[in-house]
Amino acid sequence: MRCWHARASCGLLAPCGTDINKYGLPCSDCVGHIKPNAINARRPHVGKHNRSNVWEQFHQRMQEQHGLPFGELLAAEKVKAVLNKLDVQFRECVFTPITTLWVFLWQVLSPDHSCRDAVGRLLAWRLAQGKSPCSTETTSYCQARQRLPIALLQTLVRDTSRELEQSAPPGWLWKNRHVKAGDGTTVTMPDTPVNQAAFPQSRNQAPGVGFPLARLMIIVSLATGLALELAIGPTRGKKTGENTMFRGIQDVLEPGDIFLGDRYFCSYRDIARLRERNVDVVLRQHQTRHTDFRCGRWLATGDHIVVWTRPQFNAARFTREEWEALPPTMAVREIRYRVVENGFRTREIVVVTTLLDPSAYPAEDLAGLYRQRWNCELDLRSLKTSLQMNHLRCKSPEMVEKEIWAHVLAYNLMRQTMAAAAEVAAVPPRQLSFKGTVQMVNHFTSYLAVCPLQRAQLWHELLRAIATHRVGDRLNRVEPRKLKHRLAKYTYMTRPRNEERQKLCA
Repeated sequence: MRCWHARASCGLLAPCGTDINKYGLPCSDCVGHIKPNAINARRPHVGKHNRSNVWEQFHQRMQEQHGLPFGELLAAEKVKAVLNKLDVQFRECVFTPITTLWVFLWQVLSPDHSCRDAVGRLLAWRLAQGKSPCSTETTSYCQARQRLPIALLQTLVRDTSRELEQSAPPGWLWKNRHVKAGDGTTVTMPDTPVNQAAFPQSRNQAPGVGFPLARLMIIVSLATGLALELAIGPTRGKKTGENTMFRGIQDVLEPGDIFLGDRYFCSYRDIARLRERNVDVVLRQHQTRHTDFRCGRWLATGDHIVVWTRPQFNAARFTREEWEALPPTMAVREIRYRVVENGFRTREIVVVTTLLDPSAYPAEDLAGLYRQRWNCELDLRSLKTSLQMNHLRCKSPEMVEKEIWAHVLAYNLMRQTMAAAAEVAAVPPRQLSFKGTVQMVNHFTSYLAVCPLQRAQLWHELLRAIATHRVGDRLNRVEPRKLKHRLAKYTYMTRPRNEERQKLCA
């Protein structure tokens, strides 16, 4: 499919010979030729099909977007298709599901994060579009968020990540294979009785003093940073560990993928199940398993292939049927490499992998791949710090889960924008700044809403601005885990707030 742009002299569409990319954008040479009246001009007929319809459809799509965030990436038609699939019925009002979704995304991206700020931005947008003003009260918006089905957010998260991951250029992949990393984290939320019942706080905290705690298990793409799948659960109780949550979302790993994880996922059961689905692993050796490089088939110094045997049956870990389904033996490769950089806590690491061919997968390459697992930690930091998801704000478990999925959807749309900018700049997405992307999107959103005729050019300039924000050289950097800024010292609360108030009033 070729790019068509408007000639400055006559306003007709003529081919420039450049392929339109998968994001539907014209080439960089054509963006400056965009004219509002170009779509109304007479167009030539080329071949069997009128190729000028490509630009006409693109320009029409840009004109018809609501002007709310991510109109170019999360089109209204895509959201409507998911709503129809879920059979969601709604009446025409200010807070339709599409508007509620976009305002929700606006809220999680805003530094303020309050409902009043989100409704205020919607009011400004409606006035800029010449529509009637909406109320500044947040009641209708909060009720609309409660009606918003969580399946809509989950489906959009999975669809946006799957589309971009499948179309990632080979240069972004590791040895032309998709690598997906997994890790867990925790988030806190308001201390309400219903939140405490669903997500109990830590046992080390007294009642009325701590905060409810939720555990998240996430799988991200190493190439693009997209969140591919997510599991949410409490941090206390049976089957609430990262391993159990990981087993519930393993289906996102497709045959031919490589799963990259820390030592917590290095278990015979998980590796065997992934190998049955033709998924390879690169994991750190679990601390309870002894590694003896004098055994097995020697490949090189600190590199050998050994045979693991099935663990003994334990009714507390799995059922008899699950244990019998495991293979009696399994061949794995163990690699030991030393960390010589100063400032690193670990001096020696043993990596376990099912990539047994030393010629196709040298030990140095596998050690470098495991080192890239730290990108998953950086992605979680982007979610919890840059998008402020470390402490949630909703007061019911249902809304807490929606808030988490809304954050992940906004995160994926930011990653999708970074991928578009990376393709424009011909660099890997990992070289672009996530924080810089969020800042640029927040700055451009208002102008994309009130300048419909210049949306294509503004969008292209947004991608160019994002491409200029590169991350620093993170390799081998060493920083002390200490704070320089002296924060104000307050006494910690050791009793519930109402008891502290009564003490002050006594």
